[in-house]
Amino acid sequence: MTFKRTRLASMLAAVLTFSAFSASAQEPPAAALGDDVTVELIQMLVDTGVLKKEQASALLARAQARAQAKASQARAVTDPGAAIAQDGDIRVPYVPISVRKEIERNVKDQMMAQAKTENWAQPNTFPDWVSRITVEGDVRARNESRLFDGNNSNQIIDFNAFNENGPVPTVVGNLQNPYDMPWMNTRMDRRNLWRYRARLGVRADISDRWTAGIRLASGSDDNPVSTSDTFGGGMSKKSVWLDQMYITYRPTQWASITAGRAANPFMSTDMLYSDDLQFDGVSAKLSHAFADRPLTVFGNLGMFALEYSNNSWTPDPDDPNAAGTEGKSENKWLLGAQIGATWKPNSSNTFTGALGYYRFENLAGQRSSPCTVYTSSDSCDTDWSRPAFMQKGNTLFLLRDIRHWSADPDDWNEWQYVGLASKFNLLDLNLSWQTSLFDGLDLRIDGNYVRNLAYSKDKMISRAGGTQNIVNWRQNLADVESGPNAYMLQATFGRGIRLDNAGDWRMFAGYKYIQPDSMPDGFNDSGFHLGGTNARGYYLGGSYAFHRNVWAQFSWSSSKEIYGAPLSIDVLRFDLNARF
Repeated sequence: MTFKRTRLASMLAAVLTFSAFSASAQEPPAAALGDDVTVELIQMLVDTGVLKKEQASALLARAQARAQAKASQARAVTDPGAAIAQDGDIRVPYVPISVRKEIERNVKDQMMAQAKTENWAQPNTFPDWVSRITVEGDVRARNESRLFDGNNSNQIIDFNAFNENGPVPTVVGNLQNPYDMPWMNTRMDRRNLWRYRARLGVRADISDRWTAGIRLASGSDDNPVSTSDTFGGGMSKKSVWLDQMYITYRPTQWASITAGRAANPFMSTDMLYSDDLQFDGVSAKLSHAFADRPLTVFGNLGMFALEYSNNSWTPDPDDPNAAGTEGKSENKWLLGAQIGATWKPNSSNTFTGALGYYRFENLAGQRSSPCTVYTSSDSCDTDWSRPAFMQKGNTLFLLRDIRHWSADPDDWNEWQYVGLASKFNLLDLNLSWQTSLFDGLDLRIDGNYVRNLAYSKDKMISRAGGTQNIVNWRQNLADVESGPNAYMLQATFGRGIRLDNAGDWRMFAGYKYIQPDSMPDGFNDSGFHLGGTNARGYYLGGSYAFHRNVWAQFSWSSSKEIYGAPLSIDVLRFDLNARF
């Protein structure tokens, strides 16, 4: 690092001046300033380029003027009848050694404090802004096997691909065209998939109140619930996505406000929100710890943008040549609020509970007004209401109310989208208890219950325009097989279950039961049942820390459908993780 010469010169000159002053003050006889060693040292600074010549001259002139003034004052006090000094002579009074040392110490402390604060006198340090930057990240290598039961149905449609590739041509009603349909793999195992995840983030503590952050992450596509990608592809380079970008403001010690794309602000489990899910919008976190009791209360609020919908231009079904009408569109939002508390009655036990409410605005599909489509590029007025991303499990229906342009059934290829039949207003209850047992072993029990308060089978059928427009696989085509409830229970046991130190380990086991319309199927864990709802089953696993920031994990899950066509899926994973 380059020193600031002016400041360095000032410090050296000050120290040298006081040193010279000390030497001359010990001898009552006057000393000529020109003979002082200080002049020689200042000349050396000029010769080496630390001081400019004009700066040195100004410094000497000021020192000489001050010395003459102080000498005159001293003579007037100590010897009023003393002879008038000749030009160039300097007389100074005797200064005690303790006073001289105190002056030197004060000057040195002040100069060094300024140097450390401004980082100009410490050659091995970085500028101040560098100390406020934190770089963090993690890397995961995974071997994954996806195992399907041979008795699974082989006619389950991938409706997310249906919408993304669409509109897809179908025939009237509930019977799908066997051509161009995106079928889901349900019987062919996928063993030994080598996958990876990499994330790198930078956080800047701009001040005590302001923080900003950016994080990049891997991922095979832009889906919101996974940042994993698969090795291969002919050794091709892998994609990197903007995973986080946010600004946080802390007006007080107990509150913070975050705007941007940031981590989940709510206490939740991966049954509802995937661990990789990031939230786009504005959130606030509040927390207060009581000084006189082992209790902390907290609250979280958030408003998040799910999708901005574009108006569609719809042809007039009675007059294809008419200008048409502009269809209505609505933006989609997630509004969330949560209140909770953590109670620690003693050093061995911690209880945490939280109750949340999440309202998904305009997420349900809307049946279009009558429309006629001739090609895949034509649109209807509620195409905007299809979801941006789905996994599987929610009840779906055909969005377009298509009127045929031909009397010949052979011409009845209908270009269709699908939408969600249910609205979603979720009540979310989370409970957790952690206790210390013996020999450093801990046990944690986590429970989560979710109910969709907006669930109504009759309204779903009405929204779809009748059961004939509902496209999920069903035994009874006159009914809807679904439900509004989901729950999970998990036990974790081990030594240092957070895996903070080398040698820590943990084992876990749990059960999940997720009815089809208990929650949107696009936001939860993509591992259990390979994502989505309409699933029930067990999972278990274990982890071991080789180092403070390096650990391995094994996990296995076995799940099957609750309603509809048979779909049993086992997922086996071996992970090696490192964070920094």
